[in-house]
Amino acid sequence: MTTRRLFLKQSVLSGMAMTLPVSIFSADHAVPKISLAQWSMNRAIKDGSVKAEDFAAITKREYGIEAIEFVNGFYKDHKNDMSYWDNMLRRSGNEGVTNLLIMVDEEGDLGSTRKEERLQAVENHYGWVDIAKRMKCHSIRVNAFGTGSREKVKTALVDGMGRLAEYGAKAGINILIENHGLYSSEADFVVEMIKEVNNPYMGTLPDFGNWCTSEKWGGTRDDSCGNVYDIQKGVEEFMPYAKGVSAKTYDFDSEGNQPRLDYAGLLKAVKATGYDGYIGIEYEGNNLSEPEGIMATKRLIEKVWAELE
Repeated sequence: MTTRRLFLKQSVLSGMAMTLPVSIFSADHAVPKISLAQWSMNRAIKDGSVKAEDFAAITKREYGIEAIEFVNGFYKDHKNDMSYWDNMLRRSGNEGVTNLLIMVDEEGDLGSTRKEERLQAVENHYGWVDIAKRMKCHSIRVNAFGTGSREKVKTALVDGMGRLAEYGAKAGINILIENHGLYSSEADFVVEMIKEVNNPYMGTLPDFGNWCTSEKWGGTRDDSCGNVYDIQKGVEEFMPYAKGVSAKTYDFDSEGNQPRLDYAGLLKAVKATGYDGYIGIEYEGNNLSEPEGIMATKRLIEKVWAELE
């Protein structure tokens, strides 16, 4: 393990020009910086009990968290309304909340082997890059989806992601890939593709869940997935390229731990790289309410992080 940690640290330091336009490292990272992914409130937003516009205020006032990660699906009607986003920026600013990134789904497959479809998907993502810049975010998170053989999809992704990363670079916005099932949950596949794109604005957002390679979206909440990429290995392979981390949680046990996820091992992999960016709470459990799950995740991250060497 010592050799592995050393390798990861050396990989990050030697590859910083490729992976991070702005340094996220500091000498002191004893306390984790925690953000909140909006998906943690998805049930409340969908049933109307919470308004997506109030995300920043709720995050700060109810959870004491000062950084947020948006989900584009809650704002699709406002994609082309820049006055709406100017108002959203004011609202988060008034709360003293930092906007980190926008998670983008359902805008087409960036790895489509059909060129016309791929180029349309790239263009569809441009708008969210523009919004991210408007909102003073550092990144958008995208999906590495495509249908076909491993090599054909990788070739298509190098093209699609490469085009999008070029656009992102002009705006100063990173393009991050999250493991979200199928090829995107094969960490070695994604890393190979990122290396071929070879753009400093291309990176990863490792999710502690979502390592099912046989299903789209890749959820690993239960034993229903037939093929699961090694979770620890996947996070370790993604971390040298990470510009965000998604701390997925499912159902909690009586001691506040995650029976399905080795949080000590996963956070150790994060800390081993010297990562000092935000760790985003993404609660997807059922045995706690969303507010309870968010706070339980926050406590778990802080407890485990403090216990690590």
